[in-house]
Amino acid sequence: MKLQRENIYALSTLLMLLMILFGSTSIRAQEVEDEREFDYIKGSEKGPLHWGELKEEWAACKHGDMQSPIDLSNGRVKMIPYSHQLKTNYRSSNATLRNRGHDIAVYWMGDAGSISINGTEFFLQQCHWHSPSEHSINGRNYDIEMHMIHVSPDPKGNKIAVVGALYKMGHPDPFLAQLVKDIKHIEDEEREIVIGHQDPSQIQTKGKIYYRYVGSLTTPPCTEGVIWNIDRKIRTVSKEQVKLLREAVHDHAEMNARPRQPHNNRDIHLHQFFPFKPKN
Repeated sequence: MKLQRENIYALSTLLMLLMILFGSTSIRAQEVEDEREFDYIKGSEKGPLHWGELKEEWAACKHGDMQSPIDLSNGRVKMIPYSHQLKTNYRSSNATLRNRGHDIAVYWMGDAGSISINGTEFFLQQCHWHSPSEHSINGRNYDIEMHMIHVSPDPKGNKIAVVGALYKMGHPDPFLAQLVKDIKHIEDEEREIVIGHQDPSQIQTKGKIYYRYVGSLTTPPCTEGVIWNIDRKIRTVSKEQVKLLREAVHDHAEMNARPRQPHNNRDIHLHQFFPFKPKN
């Protein structure tokens, strides 16, 4: 039984590796910074249904077959028991808070650390928030979703990995609580301000159970080959924090979640980390 489990895990890991390697080599562009080029308004000519028509380099938004977000349904998930915990190595670094119009983002200016996936190191660049959540679990959406964007330099084009977390209404999120005054300030006066050292490990996304699949960026250019890692643990955020994130951005982005995309028979792995394997 033990040998059979290990063989299943090895095969599943190999298949995921192949998807990552062949799906990531074409990644060259990251998220668009200028929010004036697209919006989230339903029925708008610049809305999500038309992103792929606005620019030639955004064609994947319409024609891609590995688009994000998706629903993480139990019926589609492949369990990976006794998996490795998502390896993170974050450190405090100087950061800026940026109002990109379509969202609020924290950019780390120095080396803020990295995550390791199948032997490849991805370095943290920034994090941002969507409201409501973009991914869903068994059809259920949550109040906000946070994305931590990591990049691994590659001669053929940067590889991208995202660590995501979902939040429901409840107690305030500690990391967002540190940014409240700055978010209010950037809403009223500046587009970008220096906020000093920020420790990414305080975001607490190192869960013991997480989903992994290969998808895309959820904003133009909708680049595919992105490795998604979404913590299964649902965290909490206060009503005031959600309101603050929505009011800080432009009106068209108060609800800045891209609609769910077709699954297209992609593998979704649910990794379960346990510190010790049970004895047979």
